[in-house]
Parts: sequence; structure tokens; C-alpha cells
Amino acid sequence: MSQMTNSGAATITMPANTQMLITREFDAPRHLVYKAWTTPELVMRYWSGHRGQMQLAEIDLRVGGRWRYVMTAGEGFEVGFHGEYREIVPNERLVYTEVYEGAEAAPGAEPVVNVATFTEIEGERTRLELLSECHSREIRDLILDSGMEGGMQEQMDLLEQLARSLR
Repeated sequence: MSQMTNSGAATITMPANTQMLITREFDAPRHLVYKAWTTPELVMRYWSGHRGQMQLAEIDLRVGGRWRYVMTAGEGFEVGFHGEYREIVPNERLVYTEVYEGAEAAPGAEPVVNVATFTEIEGERTRLELLSECHSREIRDLILDSGMEGGMQEQMDLLEQLARSLR
């Protein structure tokens, strides 16, 4: 398993050529981290990090339900992502697809499949493991090279602050 450098509390590793794994511990109970991850009005408060302004967070949290997030980036352009929930174990695990709306028309574009696992550690702490399975190594590397890490670190820091505030 190879490891990238990390600028914040979350780590990114590559368990396989088509995968990336984000791991982050939160000083907040698992049910509150999960609640912040799956509640539209809470997602609106952290998902864009410090990179822009959220415009939309829609979540139909059921198997076969869809989600969509849209933000206006600091440079003024709109960035949207959407997908579908494939598996839901409340407070423990979500399996869902993710499509970047700027790339969905690309030939052979396949959604990324994300597995988010929320593990309770040391009582009031949570470990989030977000495993992303990409269609190819090229797609995974394109995502990694997009500058996503900085925004993800900001997002995770804000998610922790929010989850802690829900206590």
C-alpha cells in the first residue's frame, strides 16, 4: 500500500491501483459524524470546505435513493456531484456512487463507488474510512491530481467541528 503526503489530519493511501482510501479520526461520537454526513442542512455547512459556497445538498437516504451536491467555487464556477445509495447501515456504513458532473459525458465514464465506514473508537471518538473504487488507475490519479486533498482536509476539519457542536 502506497501513501501520499498529507497536509492535515486525514490520510490518503492507495490500497490498490484503482482505489484511494481517506482515513480520518474525529473527536465526536459516531452517530453525530454519521448524522452530519447524511443530513442535507448539515452537509451545507461543511462540504465545500473553504473553497466556495454550497448551493444545494439533496439526500434521499435509502437504497436506490439519490444524492446531489452543488457548490459555487471561489473562482465563480459551479461544481456538482451526484450519485445513488447502494447500501445503508445507519451509523456504520454507506455504499454509494459518485459522479462529477463535469466528467459524466466523457466516453466510458463510470461512477466512482464509495464505501464510507464509521467506526466507534475510544467511546466518544469516530474513525471514518472512505474507500473510493475508481474505474481505472487513470481516473483515480486524475482525482488525486485535481487538488482535491486540500479541499478534503478543510471539509474534514469542518465536519469534525460541526459533529462536535451537535453534542
